[in-house]
Amino acid sequence: MKQNSPKRVAMATMIGTAIEYFDNYIYAMAAVLVFNHQFFHATDPLSGQIAALSTLALTFIARPLGAVLFGHFGDRIGRKNTFVMSLLLMGISTVAIGLLPTYDCIGIGATILLCLCRVGQGIGLGGEWGGAALVAVENAPEGKRGWYGTFPQLGAPLGLLLANGVFLLIGGIFGQAAMLDWAWRIPFLSSILLVVIGLYVRLKLTEAPIFLEALNKPQPKRLPMLEVVTTHFKPFFLGMLICIAGYVLFYIMIAFSQIYAKSAPTVSEAGYVMGLGFSPQVFTALLMTSAISLAVTIAASGKYIDKVGRRVWLIWTTVGVAIFGITLPFFLENGTTTSLFWFLVIGMGLIGMGYGPLASFLPELFPTHARYSGASLTYNVAGLFGASVASIIALPLNANYGLKGVGIYLAFNAVLSLIGLWFIHETKDKKLEG
Repeated sequence: MKQNSPKRVAMATMIGTAIEYFDNYIYAMAAVLVFNHQFFHATDPLSGQIAALSTLALTFIARPLGAVLFGHFGDRIGRKNTFVMSLLLMGISTVAIGLLPTYDCIGIGATILLCLCRVGQGIGLGGEWGGAALVAVENAPEGKRGWYGTFPQLGAPLGLLLANGVFLLIGGIFGQAAMLDWAWRIPFLSSILLVVIGLYVRLKLTEAPIFLEALNKPQPKRLPMLEVVTTHFKPFFLGMLICIAGYVLFYIMIAFSQIYAKSAPTVSEAGYVMGLGFSPQVFTALLMTSAISLAVTIAASGKYIDKVGRRVWLIWTTVGVAIFGITLPFFLENGTTTSLFWFLVIGMGLIGMGYGPLASFLPELFPTHARYSGASLTYNVAGLFGASVASIIALPLNANYGLKGVGIYLAFNAVLSLIGLWFIHETKDKKLEG
């Protein structure tokens, strides 16, 4: 059997995660800037923003379904073809958003179609990350699973740069009025180019020997999903807790901070400031700069977790997330470009330190015949309880309790992740079962 080259594995896994994050970032940016005008009808600006941002939660609600669906076929049939199908579904759903009629054209039908496309994205995304992580880890040389696991994770800063770069370029060429009217569609339509590249690279992959070995053994009668939530419930539950803090921090960095930075410095009924009044161009430039911090910390995590272990690295990172939550008002209440810059750099750095190890740590918790289902379901159910909840309550928390309320919410979720890490076992030297 021909072995996959490291370069091919890196490209195939990185491009899928880049598309995942590109799709998520452009959707989050459009939800903040455009969708409350184009797909929702609300006289209250805050209500319109909350409604638009609530559609972010739809993806995280649909992702566990995708994890079950693609995880089943990935464990029973093969990683490669499942990996390709998840990419296709995700890409088609994203391009379809760029073709939707608006609320002014067909009324509530536009809102429903947007939600259906978002669900399609979620189902595709539910199988995408798990497939990328498994292809990377199962093809890794002995002692380098942590490093190989960073290949798909490095797609995150790449997607961030591409998404913000596209929005910045379109805004500069066509202007803000055109962006709100029709130019917002261009990033969604351009996703087709990334999908074509991803398909080209992935179709050249072969299955990892460890999976073929497992495939030739008698298959358990129980469905992989059922095995995960019964036989392997402890690693599933603890892994879910471990992921939660990162999801909440991710949402705060890409969506909440964007709204807060760009909104006018009005005051809520409870007396809390609702924005800083930065221009979209300034925030986008700062966010793109922070992508360097994200990439560096993801790469660093891959090098060090193969030496010190996944668990210790994640414990100290999660402690950092808790401290960051408590100090969140210090960065954002200041209202200066410098404080916003350091908020984004430190926050993105913490995301990278926590996100980098997950592609090796979560798959290592499960046996080969249930690994796709186990890693995908763990990762995506965590998103359901992490990012989806945060996307709904972060703005009301700020309106009623200020930035301190948002920061305490982040710190609370960090404590939940620390509980998971306390009870989980180290997997650095664990041999993957065939």
